[in-house]
Amino acid sequence: MQIETHGQQMEVTPALRDYVETHLARLSRHFDHPCEIRVQLGLDKPEHRAEATITLDGRAPLHAIANGVDMYAAIDLLSDKLDRLLMKHKERMTDHHRGESIAHDGTLG
Repeated sequence: MQIETHGQQMEVTPALRDYVETHLARLSRHFDHPCEIRVQLGLDKPEHRAEATITLDGRAPLHAIANGVDMYAAIDLLSDKLDRLLMKHKERMTDHHRGESIAHDGTLG
């Protein structure tokens, strides 16, 4: 998993970058293949904004935005939103219409 962190009209400190990477690292448990996460941090006075776009292999990108009273709270909310978004995406990818299994000879088994 590759995480890019950028600031919009603000400097991203090493502490913020580490905080983003540690909180978003837990998202890797949802998928096996590599992905790219682009995080943009900014200030919408009086709130702080964190937004991220996840690009998975050959699929539509997933996007989330979170606002908080400080940047760390916004990053926490963003990681929670992305976690729920990835779980929902993973559920959509699995087949829920399996029903009963059919044996190779065509009978229900």
